[in-house]
Amino acid sequence: MSLRQQLLLVALCTLALPIAGWLYVRQMETLLRQGQEQALTATATAVARSLAVTDMPLPQPGKGWYVQQAVNPIVVDGYGDDWAPMTPWSQSLGKQNKLLLAEDDNGFYFYIDVRAGTRTRADAGDVNALSADHVLLDLVQGDQHRRYLIASAAPGAFTALTLDPPAGDLPDRIIGQWQEDGSGYHVELHLPRGLGLSALGVGIYTAADGGDPLAVDVRPLWRYSQELSQELAQLSPDETRTRLVTPQGWLLAQSGRLKTSGPQPSWWSSVIYHWLLANPLEQAQAWTSDAPRLDLPEVKNARDGHATTVWRQGEQRDSVVLATAVPVERGQTVVGVLLLEQASRAVPLLANRAFLSLLLTSFSVMLIAGAILLFFATRLSLRLGRLRDAVERAQVNDGRLDGQMIQSHFPMAESEDEIGDLARSFQKLFEAVGGYTDYLRTLASKLSHELNTPLAIVKSSLDNLEHAKLSNEAQPYLARARDGVARLGTLVRAMSEASRMERAIAAAEPEDVDLVDVVAGCADAYRPLAGSRPLECVLPDQPVHLHGAPELIAQALDKLFDNALSFTPADGWLRLSLRPVDGGAEIELANQGPPLPAAMQGRLFDSLVSLRDKATPGDAPHLGLGLYVVRLVAERHGGVASARNLEDGSGVAFSLRLYGMPRQRLAG
Repeated sequence: MSLRQQLLLVALCTLALPIAGWLYVRQMETLLRQGQEQALTATATAVARSLAVTDMPLPQPGKGWYVQQAVNPIVVDGYGDDWAPMTPWSQSLGKQNKLLLAEDDNGFYFYIDVRAGTRTRADAGDVNALSADHVLLDLVQGDQHRRYLIASAAPGAFTALTLDPPAGDLPDRIIGQWQEDGSGYHVELHLPRGLGLSALGVGIYTAADGGDPLAVDVRPLWRYSQELSQELAQLSPDETRTRLVTPQGWLLAQSGRLKTSGPQPSWWSSVIYHWLLANPLEQAQAWTSDAPRLDLPEVKNARDGHATTVWRQGEQRDSVVLATAVPVERGQTVVGVLLLEQASRAVPLLANRAFLSLLLTSFSVMLIAGAILLFFATRLSLRLGRLRDAVERAQVNDGRLDGQMIQSHFPMAESEDEIGDLARSFQKLFEAVGGYTDYLRTLASKLSHELNTPLAIVKSSLDNLEHAKLSNEAQPYLARARDGVARLGTLVRAMSEASRMERAIAAAEPEDVDLVDVVAGCADAYRPLAGSRPLECVLPDQPVHLHGAPELIAQALDKLFDNALSFTPADGWLRLSLRPVDGGAEIELANQGPPLPAAMQGRLFDSLVSLRDKATPGDAPHLGLGLYVVRLVAERHGGVASARNLEDGSGVAFSLRLYGMPRQRLAG
């Protein structure tokens, strides 16, 4: 992984900023909710206390019978079709028996559903009526009450039998309808409106089950109160919906309506809030249903004396509703539950604004930090790349070091940071290595100069020994000494020749030449020397002009041909080719033969390096100066000399890439 990629990976750590901001906004949204919950709960508690201290009729502790408002006209026929909308809120009379109470402008209605598998029938006027299946009603009006026996031997109309003397305005008789089915019977009856019943007792007696035939369950009557609703409207805050229910959840009064304040947010703000910011919301169906009874867990908690809050979805888009349920207590007894609801867009809007602002700030900081890190990584990579390129340029292809570049053009050596320290260390290292390399390169000329005098002394001493009388045993040693002096002299002359060659190449005069003619002439001269080996010459159709020294180029080709010929077998081949390149030309001499050793490919063009086998006694030694001359010629022409193995492994190819010698400016 590159340095730039590593720093970009580090820059990704700045993503922790928006994540931390998101968590912070969620926490802020929770705190906003808690603040609203506390405020609304305090308001609801104050309203509940105000209701408790007024003289408004609140439910008494215990159970009661709830009287629903009839949603359609009721026909007293003994059938429950008219009661279907109110059936879900029927009240239990033990086991599977149900009771429905309703009232409208025309009166007060009863519907009793009794489930009995075994029937004992008798009319209310029969002597055994109390022993048969029957219904007992106890109408309570303040301190007075009156009981009625309802029984029928057959389906149809019935007249209830009074069991008590007249009391107040309570009716003397009650007429209703009795209907039966396979699993029980239904009782439906009607009372005139205005009786002012305060309580109602209902008793179901089944002969098969036994029990007290006169037992009744007397409970107070609960109903929706307009007076209580008006009182509630005066106590409740604006733009809230308030409902008062019994501890069992029956609706007694309600006032106000939900009004969502605040501007309408955009759809994407709504998506952001609901998916990223909002804490879980309750479903609104149980709260918004227009039902006479609210069977909510919050009501149950308030019945136990604990105030409870809940957040739910609002009826309008992008709104939330906060609802609270608080107990209404009189004398440490819970007599009702107050439900207070408030709709608002404030929490979503504030959370959205805070989140979007934080996101914008976080992403801006992240982008700026990422851009700074990217710029720093790019600059650092470029500086390291420049240092790498400088190190590579400081080393010439033949292994030498460019002293001029090291002395004056080594980049970033003046920087004060760690890269500057590294550049200065490289510069010092290259200066030391360059000085040592130059010493080794000039060692041959120095040795040739220093060895001439002692070599002449040894040679003159050997000449004097020839005139002296030596034994036959000493003659072979003298011959060996002369042979060694001759070989040593050859080496010294070769080293001197190399020095002279360098000076001659440096002093060569350039001219404009056509390399096609130079290469073609050399190829013609080499064919007789190649013998049975074919020599192919590949030349371009157009002239290839170059400003250089043709004699030096031909001398370099002579060295290459001599080297290639020595490694080409008798049945092998040679190929000399010329092709133009950008700004110059490339001459290549390929031959069939053994491949180049991998360890020697970078040293082939050094002085005194040879791949030939060691010379046998009497043969002239191979000093490895030919390819060194080739390199000097290539460098004199601004190019390089290189060698490579052919792709098919059949031989090797030596090439000269020449760009021309610099043109000399005429003296003015």
